[in-house]
Amino acid sequence: MTISIKGFAFASVLALSLSPTAAYAQTAANPAPPTLRTTVEQKLAEAPAGSRFGVLVTTLDGEVLLSIAPDQRFIPASNTKMFTTAIGYAELPLLQRTAKGTGVRLEESAGGVDVVLHGRGDPLLSGADDCAVDCLRTLADAVAAKTRHVRNVIGDDSWFPDERWSPGMSWNNISSRYGTGVSALTLDDNELVVKLAPGKAGAAPVLETSGYYVIENRVVTVAGKEEAIEADRMPNSRTLRLTGTVGADAAPMTLRYGIDDPAHYAAWRMRELLRARGVTVDGEPAARHRPLTAADDPANRKGAAATLPVEPAMLAELPPPSLAENMVRINKESQNLHTELMLRRVARNAGSGSIADGQAVMHKVMTEAGLPRTGYDFSDGSGMSSYNRITPRAAVGLLTWIARQPWNMAWRATLPIAGRDGTLQNRFKGTILEGKLFAKTGSLNASRALSGYLTTRSGKTLIFSALANDMPDDDAAQATAAVDRALVAIAEAL
Repeated sequence: MTISIKGFAFASVLALSLSPTAAYAQTAANPAPPTLRTTVEQKLAEAPAGSRFGVLVTTLDGEVLLSIAPDQRFIPASNTKMFTTAIGYAELPLLQRTAKGTGVRLEESAGGVDVVLHGRGDPLLSGADDCAVDCLRTLADAVAAKTRHVRNVIGDDSWFPDERWSPGMSWNNISSRYGTGVSALTLDDNELVVKLAPGKAGAAPVLETSGYYVIENRVVTVAGKEEAIEADRMPNSRTLRLTGTVGADAAPMTLRYGIDDPAHYAAWRMRELLRARGVTVDGEPAARHRPLTAADDPANRKGAAATLPVEPAMLAELPPPSLAENMVRINKESQNLHTELMLRRVARNAGSGSIADGQAVMHKVMTEAGLPRTGYDFSDGSGMSSYNRITPRAAVGLLTWIARQPWNMAWRATLPIAGRDGTLQNRFKGTILEGKLFAKTGSLNASRALSGYLTTRSGKTLIFSALANDMPDDDAAQATAAVDRALVAIAEAL
């Protein structure tokens, strides 16, 4: 016989009142089925020693079905993007109404005429030769039609204050595409593309790139197909050192690295496009930033409106892209830069465009959602900051609130689908949850996260958050697998 209290079985209570022989006979004849919590804990115990988990599963109505450390705080990694895109959707009508595309103008000066590119937070501006929409070359054409001689090309990203990296982001991520600089003037995802083709064994591989960085190619081609290439670049340096090995039989590959001053890079690319159109450009590309000041923190403005620079008329402007469409890419791909730009767009409508202004909007919306302030703490919008914290209860609370919003299905469509697309494309394949789990992933150092919605065997839709921290980084994949097995067990049981 099993006594059940709120879904938790306690066969041991009866066993204590029996003799050892009788207790063993009773257990052998009628083995008590494990509770759902026991099953989940057994799955999580398969993770590396030292791993710390928090799990909360509820119905859409808020009934708690499973709870493990729901109020402990965890580094959420890219689960942060759920919160940022949620406030993006909450503010979307205003954001889309005030959105502007990249502009260009001619600025008179004592030495001649300068070309000034004005960024307005557009994440999709492209400098590619085969660009079809949102193209930098459209602005270059407008300048070339107006003048054939300019002095300098200046990239102006003062639409936002100069906060290229958020507090708490690891410095070693700066050189990677995941930690590229954040700027109101963004071009080609602020990534430097390097195409690499292996050479003959013993020789260096062949590199093809734009020329914006000086590349020290110390990679050696070896026999086989494996590659082990390391990149090293000091912050604010334009010298990129590549070392390591690449197999002679490896396929050509595309490598991507971060750019520290995106406004300068956009000006550099604009100069190249102008010269290709026969425009003489005398000077070097330059960047114009708006330094971060105390006034960019709403706490220091004490309710006063932010003072923003007034822009002159533009020679030409590109139409702003759809912010809703961009949020699909943010959550499906876990695109860091675009998330940071979304936070700053929200922040500029509320104040100066600073991270602090974005945090103020976050607090406002999360308060409306009923989340306690102790349930979340963010230093960025994307989850690259190791300062960020959330609880499973806060994540589930957010998802419950979203489910009641008029835009909930549009937001849910931005989430990766298990076994189908995005960052969940290769997870849950062949399980009961393939195609039936919609969730945001998260991965940062010794942190893994997965929060969203799932459909059980019986057809119920549940809300869940599973957060893992403190596992040995080399074994993080085992923690991810343990969480996946636990979620499959939940779906099968309910």
